[in-house]
Amino acid sequence: MKIYYKSAHDIEMIRRSGEVLGKAHGEVAKNVRPGVKTKKLDQIAQEFIRDNKGTPSFLGLPSPSGAGAFPGALCISINDEIVHGLPSNYELKDGDIVSIDCGVYLDGYHSDSAYTYPVGEVSEDVLHLLKTTKESLYLAIENAKQGKRLGDIGYAVQNHVEQYGYSVVRELVGHGLGKDLHEKPEVPNFGRRGKGTKLKNGLVIAIEPMINLGRKDIVQNDDGWTICTRDKKPSAHYEHTVAIHNNKTEVLTTFKYIEEVGF
Repeated sequence: MKIYYKSAHDIEMIRRSGEVLGKAHGEVAKNVRPGVKTKKLDQIAQEFIRDNKGTPSFLGLPSPSGAGAFPGALCISINDEIVHGLPSNYELKDGDIVSIDCGVYLDGYHSDSAYTYPVGEVSEDVLHLLKTTKESLYLAIENAKQGKRLGDIGYAVQNHVEQYGYSVVRELVGHGLGKDLHEKPEVPNFGRRGKGTKLKNGLVIAIEPMINLGRKDIVQNDDGWTICTRDKKPSAHYEHTVAIHNNKTEVLTTFKYIEEVGF
């Protein structure tokens, strides 16, 4: 499967999708607190995306495990759940962390981003995991430059988080995106500098560190979707959609509206 390099028009359309996505995250962020059911957060996201003429990218996606179509707009993953958690009647509790991953399809183009929220009072060691994972995302973005390689992105994440004893999930990676939600290339969060596909103008990728407090080993829940840490320790996940354009690195999604809420 080939890599589809994007035109200036393509990148602008993905940016517009990313703006709706960022605002949807902001609406969800206003409601991340103890006592809120995760399916309520999903309802908020679905309504906002549709009100802004978009479609939730994840809703109806087929499961690789054959578990059926994804039932929501948000992947909502709690504590030891890494990714692909299902919206449910679970009520957020003080001390939880919740990773919320969302995609928007707008005017023929996808955007994709994720953010991990502390709920109420969270332990210092878990807050440090969140901080470090978010830092690793931005270090990876700094290495998403014309002429560098995919290994430079993965190395930036791995090198930063492993110094604190955290581990990088190996089986789950970032990806290209545009007219399809998942395109080539795969973007691992580990690697060697100077190795892998060369980064060129027109490349649009979702960079998404998934970092565990404990070991890197994962398991899949019986629901056929949710991926958890095998040792049941917490995991954090942050993601931006990024373009290499005119020899510059441009972040096409935003955490601005999340940060305005106070996260």
